[in-house]
Amino acid sequence: MRRGWAAGLRALSIAAGLTALIAASAGATAANAPERSLRPNARPDLASGATVAAAVLPVTAELRPQSRPQSEQAIALAALSLPLMPAGPDASLRPHLRPGDLAEKILFGKRRRRKTSVCGDIDIQGSKVGTVPGRLNGCGAKNAVRVRSVAGVTLSQQSVMTCDTARALKKWVERDVIKAFGRRDKVVSMRVAAHYSCRTRNNRPGAKISEHGRGKAIDISGFVLESGKVITVLKGWTARATRKGLRKMWKGACGPFGTVLGPLSDRYHLDHFHLDVARHRGGSYCR
Repeated sequence: MRRGWAAGLRALSIAAGLTALIAASAGATAANAPERSLRPNARPDLASGATVAAAVLPVTAELRPQSRPQSEQAIALAALSLPLMPAGPDASLRPHLRPGDLAEKILFGKRRRRKTSVCGDIDIQGSKVGTVPGRLNGCGAKNAVRVRSVAGVTLSQQSVMTCDTARALKKWVERDVIKAFGRRDKVVSMRVAAHYSCRTRNNRPGAKISEHGRGKAIDISGFVLESGKVITVLKGWTARATRKGLRKMWKGACGPFGTVLGPLSDRYHLDHFHLDVARHRGGSYCR
């Protein structure tokens, strides 16, 4: 009886060991086997009773996350994020100007403009004149300059003035003149009616010396736009298309300049703006 019981226990032990060995072998085989995946179109059909094993496919047919095709939107976004590279070593954004040459040209142009600037301002282009003697008592100017452009707007003739006058002119041009007739058709040139001139006010005998005789005044009679159109103070002051821009200029000049005279002041200024930097006790004089 005892022998039969012992034999039975031995048999059960052997069977358990064989079962464990088979399970371990199966686990190792599954671990070493290639990954398998369920394709969307090969999932088990529970209604028909198909088994899960029937839907298992080899790894070569699997769509892994890193190898799944990207959407058109994702591809477009990725393309936009890439830097634009020239097609070849000699390719350039401009036919005859490579990026390196462009930077060098800009730097060279700035240096050249700095050399030809006056009054310590690169946006005031011209040349130094120095002391201007006057033939009449009260005329003349010290440290005068000859200006040909301010803030990129050229003068129809190079004009002699003091640096205070040149700076006021630049401020006025930048703030009120360039875009007075619209952003799409900017002012590129101004017609100068008068600059330094040793004379009396309005050339009247016995009158006081004009600010023109001190290099502190400039007269502007017209403006040339980028399109080539010319607007004169004489005709444009009352014209419907230009009167608003001209009146804005006239009003804007009162501040940078101490005296501003236009068509409303007197018969001497019907065709130009007189601008000077003389200061008055009561503030700017604008008419």
